[in-house]
Amino acid sequence: MRISVIGGTGFVGRAVVAKLLNDGHQIRLLVRSTSQHKAFTHPRCTWIAGELNNPASLQACLDDSDVVIYLVGLLRERPAAGITFEALHYQGVKNTIAAAQASGVKRFLLMSANGIDAAMTSYQITKLQAEQALKDSGLDFTIFRPSVIFGDPHGQGRMEICTQLKAELIDSLLPAPLFYSGVLPVNAGSFELGPVWVDDVAAAFAIACHRTDTIGQTYELCGPARMTWKQLLTLIAQAAGKSKLMVPAPAAMIESVAAVFDRFAWFPVTRDQLRMLLAGNVCGDDGFQRLGITPTPLTARALTYLRQ
Repeated sequence: MRISVIGGTGFVGRAVVAKLLNDGHQIRLLVRSTSQHKAFTHPRCTWIAGELNNPASLQACLDDSDVVIYLVGLLRERPAAGITFEALHYQGVKNTIAAAQASGVKRFLLMSANGIDAAMTSYQITKLQAEQALKDSGLDFTIFRPSVIFGDPHGQGRMEICTQLKAELIDSLLPAPLFYSGVLPVNAGSFELGPVWVDDVAAAFAIACHRTDTIGQTYELCGPARMTWKQLLTLIAQAAGKSKLMVPAPAAMIESVAAVFDRFAWFPVTRDQLRMLLAGNVCGDDGFQRLGITPTPLTARALTYLRQ
């Protein structure tokens, strides 16, 4: 099968491309000039140099393909550089849909995100807009909504949750924050996440490429167990061989500080990220079971890459 991948050089993208190549597919990647060092070098993997806002390069990437996979995701905006949720989550999907329609590619797989129905942040709103644009496109779509994704980032750490938390919170000289809303810290750090292994996410995309029963479906992807924020930080510290002091941190106070500093990349959390964290990120739908995949649990042993 001939598969075009948009966003194939990132953390999740590399895992998806590796799985597809292992399954014997022909892969075509849209690669920016600044990301060519991240792209796979493989006899069945072809690079197309270009940008999401360039119709010609998108068209060249999708021509003669059977499937297009859109994996571009952004955790934090950099408006001065043109890197925004609107541009990458929504407009990039619309541009790719147009290229697919022009190229005759009927099958479109989209990586969205779990928990976006709350629509309380720009991240969530643009993800929802992209989903709706795909549903309205007339293409044979499948949408995946993973929770927070863990796995060896192979040096691309900022998009991998555990590497990022280790660098910004566990390695810090300051105590790790156990965020809570309200006045009293009775439930500090108790909001729950559903960490999912990157290779399980890749397997879901690979299955959908050839299973017609996934057309028109949306799959929430979470790991096999829920984990509180405090449990996650404790596990990361354990895997890194460290002992970490953790203290309750009132969300209202953090938000007031973030209002001043979250426009700077060095500040560890934005107001929107904090709001989404406090809302939790667990699945109501067992997407992996529907796909016949047994998800991998997050354990200290699975995080050995944090010691590298």
